[in-house]
Amino acid sequence: MPNPLAPEWLDASVDANALVPGIWANGVERDGSGQLSVQGITASDLAHNFGTPLYVMDEDHARARAEQVRAAFDAACTSIGTTAKVYYAGKAFLCTEVVRLVVDSGLYVDVASGGELAVALAAGIDPARIGLHGNNKSVAEIERAVSVGVGTIVIDSDWEVERVASAAASAGRTQRVRLRVNSGVHASTHSFLATAHEDQKFGITIADAPALVEHIRSFDSLEFVGLHCHIGSQIFGTTGFAESAKRIVALHAQLASVAPVAELNLGGGFGIAYKPGDAPTDIETIAAEIAQAVAAECAANQVAVPVLAFEPGRTIVGTSTFTLYSVGTTKEVSVEVDGAAATRLYVSVDGGMSDNARPALYGAEYHVRLANRISPADAALVRIAGKHCESGDIVVNADYLPGDVEPGDLLAVPATGAYCWSLASNYNYLARPAVVAVRGGEARVIVRGETEHDLLARDAGIDERNRS
Repeated sequence: MPNPLAPEWLDASVDANALVPGIWANGVERDGSGQLSVQGITASDLAHNFGTPLYVMDEDHARARAEQVRAAFDAACTSIGTTAKVYYAGKAFLCTEVVRLVVDSGLYVDVASGGELAVALAAGIDPARIGLHGNNKSVAEIERAVSVGVGTIVIDSDWEVERVASAAASAGRTQRVRLRVNSGVHASTHSFLATAHEDQKFGITIADAPALVEHIRSFDSLEFVGLHCHIGSQIFGTTGFAESAKRIVALHAQLASVAPVAELNLGGGFGIAYKPGDAPTDIETIAAEIAQAVAAECAANQVAVPVLAFEPGRTIVGTSTFTLYSVGTTKEVSVEVDGAAATRLYVSVDGGMSDNARPALYGAEYHVRLANRISPADAALVRIAGKHCESGDIVVNADYLPGDVEPGDLLAVPATGAYCWSLASNYNYLARPAVVAVRGGEARVIVRGETEHDLLARDAGIDERNRS
């Protein structure tokens, strides 16, 4: 019988030991002893060798997913007589090994700051395969991007036109640029809203775009290659993309009537499953339906289909990774519901909002499973709490686990590959966890975990003699 404190979407009949397909990486399974393992490496071995909390990436899964996404957009664009450029959205999770992974898979890389640019360059990527975003790029960031030969810079406001043009002229380069435009379509997981204007910090309106493109084209140091549009994140379905394409292609056609426009970047935002019951649209359907929508609008506007660019991030790395925690304490809390008592089991782990800020920031829902064993105990409604001094420090708001979960157990929270490490902090002076990648049955650290020495190293008030 479901606990009355459980949300409606949470199915009490699901085996509390089961690994729900689509949320976990391909290489994750239960081994013969009931332990959760990734490519044969058990959770206990991972915890023993690398500690907890720990981000664990199935690198083979991430590589396969990157190749699948690229192949889907390649096929869809070929079917409408054009080609695709797929940029990995580095803000999802970026380190040098991930840059190499996606480049090996034939992708470009999108960065949104000077720091992300530095990571991409440190990985050895050809700068021509990098796109630079940002609503407030500093002059120094622009100058560095131009000087190293970044492939495209997305202009976000009229202020940036002359800044990029000046940097390019000083460097003796012609810089390729896109212009970010708001289509007035804002999409969320299951719905979208179409309006005349969108109240947000990114981009400019469709009405203002022609004059700004004319301004861009007036500079010999700039090459306008096309528009850029991004309608949201964690989107299921393609209805919002189709509506946005209708508006953006009409603008593209207007600009192309003045001078050629080679490309159209439609952004990303494709959703993944985080919990049982989530049903994201498969990437092949997304690619095909967006491509067909663009083709139809191009035909209606009597303009050739441009090269189409996309920027997936979460859909490539999101389900590749789980976070491994150790249980510290458990606590039953009784709550009155409709005059009757109901119990929720709080399970506290050794991480929290410092390694996964999304539940606190957005109310994001996650899933959890015992990682070091299976149990025949009756399922109990649990809330996985972090160790921070915040009542809102919740990792998993609601799920069912075997009721005998206890201190010393290991828990795994899947689908933490995107925006968890990227948003990680040192709140309460917790050290940020390591990231371990498993490839071909071998585990290696791709991002070193922090130590207390790292945390103290920036404190200028500490005498050097006290740092060791």
